[in-house]
Amino acid sequence: MQFKDQINRVFELPKTPKRIISLVPSQTELLVDLGLENSIVGVTKFCIHPLGLKKTKTIVGGTKTINIEKIKSLNPDIILCNKEENTKEIVKACEQIAPTHVSDIYDLKDAKELINQYGEILSCETSALKINEELEYKINDFKQFIKNQKTIKVAYFIWRSPWMVAANSTFINHLLQLNNFKNIYANKERYPEVDIEIMTQESKPELILLSSEPYPFKEIHIQEIQKHNPNSKILLVDGELFSWYGSRLLKAFDYFKELRNRI
Repeated sequence: MQFKDQINRVFELPKTPKRIISLVPSQTELLVDLGLENSIVGVTKFCIHPLGLKKTKTIVGGTKTINIEKIKSLNPDIILCNKEENTKEIVKACEQIAPTHVSDIYDLKDAKELINQYGEILSCETSALKINEELEYKINDFKQFIKNQKTIKVAYFIWRSPWMVAANSTFINHLLQLNNFKNIYANKERYPEVDIEIMTQESKPELILLSSEPYPFKEIHIQEIQKHNPNSKILLVDGELFSWYGSRLLKAFDYFKELRNRI
């Protein structure tokens, strides 16, 4: 059977995959929630959800570096990648081993499409439909909640040294918009470096969000930014709930309600 991934690559599968390698943490968690834990044979060292999964699976590297020989030895039926998380070189190497699916996520529509694609490719349509139906309910409920909340100018930091933020054309930016947050860096692309000493002078963010990943921001970093941005409220936030696009989204919207109440 022929399938198409999210960057419009066509690949063939002779049968439903029973040996799956996932090179993306959020997609690994999604597979488990689709009922496919027993079919997963390889994961990355960053696949931390669900807790304990890594102990039962073969770790084949990270998201940017992989052990090709380990992947070959697992004899996978399919390898699951992501355009942002994994490099072109990794995708090309994986294609030489097994059919390879590449996701490409910019918004919730893409996230729901990925869940549907996994349902079809991995023969778990009922589980995929259930997740998407619950997700749609939570999205609509949150939209009702947020529509009367004021718009807040924000900066969302993902890295330190150099300081980097989430900007336009990112899934994080899409979720910021959904939260009625106006990203002060929406005029820039992807993940630009910024100068925290002149940030207030340039755009005066009312709220600065420090993500728990990929850089693990702590309380000490609040103080570091606050001295240059004394008029901004600064909060530590759960980066997984702003950037993971699989079944973790089912937990995101209750968290976003709580976050709004903290502001």
